[in-house]
This record gives sequence, C-alpha cells and structure tokens, in this order.
Amino acid sequence: MNTGPAPGGRRPGGALEAEVLALLQACRQAQTPGEVLQRLGDDLSYSTVVTVLSRLFDKGLLARSKQGRAYAYAPVADAHGLTARRMRQVLESDPDPEAVLSRFVEELPARDEQLLRQLLGALPDQE
Repeated sequence: MNTGPAPGGRRPGGALEAEVLALLQACRQAQTPGEVLQRLGDDLSYSTVVTVLSRLFDKGLLARSKQGRAYAYAPVADAHGLTARRMRQVLESDPDPEAVLSRFVEELPARDEQLLRQLLGALPDQE
C-alpha cells in the first residue's frame, strides 16, 4: 500500500492523504494517529500523521471520535461513496448543473447510460 517517496524524498501531492484514506477504509474500526503511523510502517513523524488526518477530517472525508487522549478516525463512506461525493461537489460547483448532467449523460457509453436510466427508474418519485 505504501507508495513511498518520489525521487528527491517527497511523495507526489496528495499521495500520503490517499494512502492514509485507503488504509482507514481497509480497517474495520476507527484508528488513532498512533495506529495509523504503525500501520504505515514508514519514516513519518506522529505530527505528520496527525496533520494528514486533520486535513482529511476538515475536508469532510473522515469522522472522528475521542478515544482516550487522542481522536480515532474513520472514513465517512467507502471508496464508491467518496467518489460519488466528489462527483456531487463538482456538479454543485458549476453554475449550470443541468448542462453538466446533460453533457455527462451524452458522453456515457451506451451500457453506462442504460444502467443510469435503470437506477433512476428504480427511485421512488419525489414530487
């Protein structure tokens, strides 16, 4: 799971956050920074792990609860849920979401468009 540092000693931007998020998604229980550090098996400092966890929490990707003197962190959704959340955020950031959705559907392969239509047809009407 460890992507390791790039040449020059640094990871590519966002790589550590992605690694920590994937680690937490693979765990059945919330993890403290010390547990995350131990699982990473890396040469990171405790404060670096705390910073990464805090940033992921601030982005709304993690929930946290007090566990002793530290917080324990867990993902707010599985990998598919987080992807759906990012898609929604991108859609909401555009001033014309109808145009975005229309273009999105137009560019879908026929099989994916059919699946989307089936999924939408299975939703109860909300009038």
